[in-house]
Amino acid sequence: MPIPRRFDRRPPERDQTRVNERIRVPQVRLIGEDGNQVGVVDRDEALDYARQRDLDLVEVAAEAKPPVCRVLDYSKYKYEQEQKAKAARRHQKQVTIREMKMRPKIATNDYETKKGHVTRFLRARDKVKITIMFRGRETTHPERGEQLLMRLAEDVAELGVIESRPTQDGRNMTMLLGPVKKVEEPEQDGAEPAPAPTAQAEQPPAADSSAA
Repeated sequence: MPIPRRFDRRPPERDQTRVNERIRVPQVRLIGEDGNQVGVVDRDEALDYARQRDLDLVEVAAEAKPPVCRVLDYSKYKYEQEQKAKAARRHQKQVTIREMKMRPKIATNDYETKKGHVTRFLRARDKVKITIMFRGRETTHPERGEQLLMRLAEDVAELGVIESRPTQDGRNMTMLLGPVKKVEEPEQDGAEPAPAPTAQAEQPPAADSSAA
């Protein structure tokens, strides 16, 4: 016989919106199904109002005194709210920060390889944190790290811009590159405007050449 799990005693997550009998306050400010305010009424009266219309009484402003409740179809309302939340999440830009580490005396081949990675990250619209790691007496020449960072920034200038200039933090020096913002081009329909019609001078009527 399986042993029941006893480790997590937290109740399952549920909708925290107070609906119908879950509304415990004695009075509410009631908003009807048409959006118009009914007024301050007893909770039981508000519940009867909703039941008569085969709708739900939903608390929409718990912090108000008395709390504001609306009469509506809660299932439909909840579905619409979930769709709005999903749409908002889709429009949120998720920023990813990549990190690339280098040594101040990096070899040419290694530099080209790491520059290629930085280029790929910027093309993918990611930000890149470049870290120069100093060892031993290298810390006495921080200008070498700054020169390397600025060289990299110049090499990828077509794709990235400096968002945070080189800063020293102990044995490390960091710089943040961000992707170049895309410029939206104006829409062009490709059609050339038709030339304006030119006015034609009226021609005098031809003279009658027949003899009278």
